[in-house]
Amino acid sequence: MIAQRKEYGRALVDLGKIREDVVVLDSDLSGSTRTSKFAKAFPERFFNCGIAEQNMIGTAAGLASAGKTVFASSFAVFATGRCLDQIRQSIAYPKLNVKIVATHAGISVGPDGASHQTMEDIALMRTIPNMTVVVPADAPETYRAVMAVADFKGPCYVRMGRSEVPVVTEGSTEFRIGKVQTVRDGNDVTLIGTGQMLAACLDAADMLAKEGVSPRVLNLSTIKPLDGEMLIKAAKETGAIVVAEEHNKLTGAGSAVATYLADKISVPVHIVGMDDMFGESGESEELMMKYGLTAESVVQAAKEAIRRRDR
Repeated sequence: MIAQRKEYGRALVDLGKIREDVVVLDSDLSGSTRTSKFAKAFPERFFNCGIAEQNMIGTAAGLASAGKTVFASSFAVFATGRCLDQIRQSIAYPKLNVKIVATHAGISVGPDGASHQTMEDIALMRTIPNMTVVVPADAPETYRAVMAVADFKGPCYVRMGRSEVPVVTEGSTEFRIGKVQTVRDGNDVTLIGTGQMLAACLDAADMLAKEGVSPRVLNLSTIKPLDGEMLIKAAKETGAIVVAEEHNKLTGAGSAVATYLADKISVPVHIVGMDDMFGESGESEELMMKYGLTAESVVQAAKEAIRRRDR
């Protein structure tokens, strides 16, 4: 179990050693986002913009216009919703090289409650043209994703949670923006996990295997652009899809997958995510269980998807 933000901080320091064009901005949360590691190593390239995320995004746009590769960080609820206009007008429209890397996403933020949780940030970011949306599954993949977006030209949103999550990816696997990774092969149903819900999909696959079901598990770490070729292949070969995400299930990765497949292939798509509601204060694991973000929910959805396919 490792927190993704820990690897974010380490990746920034490694980037700073090899890329003089990398600058980092934060909104007075550097201890929590772990950009403080970069600040300590490269103080001349770190800027604390204060509790003013909109101004941080404007500053990021200015630095990117001057040729810098900019990483701008805050909690996800503030980095997206509070700054939507600035992100759209000042970063996405001119296609500036700004990486908005948000921590504390989802409901697993826990005790801070609904004001600091966000289940709509993926929706906000994926609706903006020119914006690439990346959601790594665990800490090692977070490191690789940060390195990848640093080399990618254009605006990116990278999402991660606060708490420690299981390590489920191989450290040597190349992170390719826009590509789905097949984590486990199978023929009966496809389980697509995004973010920390990939671990739940793998646990669900073990449970289903004990019942004689052969699930395929995909790691959807890039929600925009989608890897359409792999999604259609999985839909054709298994005939049943489940998408699991720590997000409002009406507007996140599941919605993106369902919309993409809708006019290409007839296949049942079930989404395991949070209903259209705000969260509440509580411990991370308790909230994930209360709102159905569990391996057991993925198993139930898989069985229902298979039943719909076979009826």
